[in-house]
Amino acid sequence: MASTSVSIIRPLASSPGLQISPSQLPPRPNRLRVCCFSRGISTEKTLTQIESSGVIACLRANSAELAIEAACAALHGGISVLEIVMSTPGVFEVLQQLVHDHPTRVLGVGTVLNVEDAKRAMIAGAKFLMSPAMVKGILDDFQDSGVLYIPGVMTPTEILSAYDAGAKIVKVYPVSALGGSQYISAIKKPFPHISMVASQGITTDSVGEYIAQGASSVVLSDAIFDKEAMGQKNFTKIYQLANAAALHGNEAVDRMKKLRLNHL
Repeated sequence: MASTSVSIIRPLASSPGLQISPSQLPPRPNRLRVCCFSRGISTEKTLTQIESSGVIACLRANSAELAIEAACAALHGGISVLEIVMSTPGVFEVLQQLVHDHPTRVLGVGTVLNVEDAKRAMIAGAKFLMSPAMVKGILDDFQDSGVLYIPGVMTPTEILSAYDAGAKIVKVYPVSALGGSQYISAIKKPFPHISMVASQGITTDSVGEYIAQGASSVVLSDAIFDKEAMGQKNFTKIYQLANAAALHGNEAVDRMKKLRLNHL
């Protein structure tokens, strides 16, 4: 797959000719309830797209340019839901360009730990936000924003607390350390009505097992953005890994749909 050079500076759609640089990103806003920045897509639609894909690709990169190249390789490989981690340099500029170039994909930001970063991600075009724990301020402020918030949870108490506080889906993290797919199976029994994303240490080959045990989707990081491939800028390898992951996710979701139909 050929690599193409990219610029991470683009005109804002609403202001022709105006360019964005890191220093010109929206300032950290005051803490106000978010209710007026909806980007024309409901959280229900985003949730459905995440559950239909079966896989959320999680991207960490050490430069904005590498992030864009790797993200494009994964998206061209079939990934439909992509999370860019906050530690990626220029994360908001990267997101803004990817949203511009891939408007039909579900793009979001991960490891969001405060309301200010959540609002900046939303303004840059995020359709979802993820955290390793539940950030109450984000959950409260983003109820009516049109952006889906996926808080991190670990225990039954945390799962129920997040759901009761308004979360439509939660991220079970760190799932491998908790027992992997068997933990998802056990925790879904008392909470069959709560959608769960499994995250941490998951391989492509185990996607089907996690979905079969009750996960709505899984987060894949190194399984797609392989460290060696990222270091060598081997975007063909990333494309291939993304293609395999997307295929596993789609097949797993389709199997579960057929099982549910058979039980009706």
